[in-house]
Amino acid sequence: GDIIDGEELNPPSATTELTPVAIQAGKLLADRLYAGKSALMDYSMVATTVYTPLEYGAVGLPEEEAIKLHGEDNIEVYHSYFKPLEWTLPHRGDNVCYAKLICLKPEGERVIGLHVCGPNAGEMTQGFAVAIKAGATKAHFDDTVGIHPTVAEEFTLLATTKRSGDSAEKSGC
Repeated sequence: GDIIDGEELNPPSATTELTPVAIQAGKLLADRLYAGKSALMDYSMVATTVYTPLEYGAVGLPEEEAIKLHGEDNIEVYHSYFKPLEWTLPHRGDNVCYAKLICLKPEGERVIGLHVCGPNAGEMTQGFAVAIKAGATKAHFDDTVGIHPTVAEEFTLLATTKRSGDSAEKSGC
């Protein structure tokens, strides 16, 4: 992981220099060398988080990379700006947080990227990474009953697409 050149992978990966990636790759290498297994490290859909005051989490492709790989007509981006309920009493800013799903239209809107800025982004991203790695679609997110009031619930409510040109900002509760 720490010594892999992510640009040389197919598809390229910017998440190869993470300690958990190195640990997973090492375990799989040991299994191939000593346990007769054949599994290789999957460098796609590796979740990551930036621990800033407003956390950022991501798994899968960034929007620009998805468009580059699959073409703009094959990508649908659902997004929303929002204010977590927990920020209401301390009067923190409206529409400061952001949730985005990047979907591959020809494959039933399979989710190929998830991005979030908000409280506990790392925790959310880790959980969603399992579903996305398993092939979750936008319909799976839509069919999931969100836990209210949580930030993760935003992903079950996403309806505005970038293509629509409609505002992704929320008002009221």
